[in-house]
Amino acid sequence: MTNMKKIQIILGLLVFVMASSCIKNEQAVFDDQTVVEWDAASWNANAAGLTYPILTRVPGYGRAATSSDPLLSRTLPGIKKFRVNLVGGQRPTATRVYYTVYQGTTAQEDVHYKKLSGEVTIPANSSFGEMEIEILDPGASTPATRDLNLLLTGGEQGVTSSVNYRILALRIAQ
Repeated sequence: MTNMKKIQIILGLLVFVMASSCIKNEQAVFDDQTVVEWDAASWNANAAGLTYPILTRVPGYGRAATSSDPLLSRTLPGIKKFRVNLVGGQRPTATRVYYTVYQGTTAQEDVHYKKLSGEVTIPANSSFGEMEIEILDPGASTPATRDLNLLLTGGEQGVTSSVNYRILALRIAQ
């Protein structure tokens, strides 16, 4: 085969690859399918062997937790806020979203955290709502940590929970 023929074949392949490598980007469309997710679950890596993260700090919204974020600890009691994201179109009216304490929880209600309401309200024309947890100081320090696992279960008006980001675990240092 001549050098000219080799060059023609290489150029032909190059043109074919260049022409076929352009892929049209499709817009994500949520056709009346609206889901909710824990903001912190979507930004932080899952714990080893689990399908959800276990946080020891309260991350800022829209980012992973860092070492400069406040600890979840009995020595730093008080209200901690976690955002719930509405993924899909905003709604013209407020939407209630529900959550529950999930399996594997070792923290005790009214000992390590104050009783939870079980719901978050996402205001009208908004994509976010805030869930508040009051961390309590049960007294004497122990080496054990206590986990509070939370599961988003869905909401009003057909809102469902995200399969990937519906569980968030909080590890409270004792």
